[in-house]
Amino acid sequence: MEYHDLGKTGIRVSRLCFGSLTVAPMQKNLSLKKSREIMAAALDAGVNFFDTADLYNNYAHLRQVLEMKPDAVICTKSYDYSAEGVAKSLNKALKQLGRDYIDIYMLHEQENRLTFKGHWEAIEYLMKMKKKGVIRAFGISTHRVEGVTDSCDFPEIEVVFPIVNRTGIGIEDGGREEMEDALSEAKKAGKGIMGMKPLGGGNLLSQVDACFDYVLGLPQLDSIALGMQSVEEVCYNTARFEGRPIDAALAQKVAQLPRRLHISDWCEGCGRCVARCGQHALSLVDGKAQVDYSRCLTCCYCATVCPMFCIKVI
Repeated sequence: MEYHDLGKTGIRVSRLCFGSLTVAPMQKNLSLKKSREIMAAALDAGVNFFDTADLYNNYAHLRQVLEMKPDAVICTKSYDYSAEGVAKSLNKALKQLGRDYIDIYMLHEQENRLTFKGHWEAIEYLMKMKKKGVIRAFGISTHRVEGVTDSCDFPEIEVVFPIVNRTGIGIEDGGREEMEDALSEAKKAGKGIMGMKPLGGGNLLSQVDACFDYVLGLPQLDSIALGMQSVEEVCYNTARFEGRPIDAALAQKVAQLPRRLHISDWCEGCGRCVARCGQHALSLVDGKAQVDYSRCLTCCYCATVCPMFCIKVI
């Protein structure tokens, strides 16, 4: 496994980061026993970096990682904007993880400098916690190019975690080329850079080889977070990241894993996906999109028109 320094944080992380949303209640809702098996396989393969969030409600899963590898690097995130709110979320993470520090604490889905300033009370509190050693580094996750570029003007932001994939799906204010330019700017500014959604939330699985080639070819990325829901996916992804040939039987197993369309809770019911679906598998129920799985082909055409990027394949 390849390891990189995460910007100037002093934290060294595996190029492959285990994205834990997939095992969380919001998506696959795997048991602790099953998730431990998958995460143990990742640790055995050299993965030392795990991403989660307050929203995912899966600290119990990540606590198992720390039981197996106490010095594993944990990144978590919250939507807090006040000192009181972020203190509560940080203390929850510490308690449920069974640890007295968090490696990387982020504010979730930050848009631009106006968002940073609007959440400055929370950021100031986290800076105090950093001085006390309760967090090792502070960062932001973002779905926007301007979130990356604006972070360059804020030395408090040490790590950025944007959407990066070969088609640009999910990027709210630009495309692949604009994001690449922003990543280069952030790299020059000394930011640690993690990439999320390299497979477009599962919507680019039909282009998996091209997607891996793209993100692994980006020198700006210190680490790339991938959701993994089986030991087979761990084996497949670690081989791909290490440049090893993938056994045909393993590739077939991963390709045959059951997948389904998932609509996240933040769907606003705009109806664009319903209009785009040629299979009439989507409808609006109580103001949110719902899937008729008997009709859905998981072609992912619907995801290309979702302005909230709330349609995934899991």
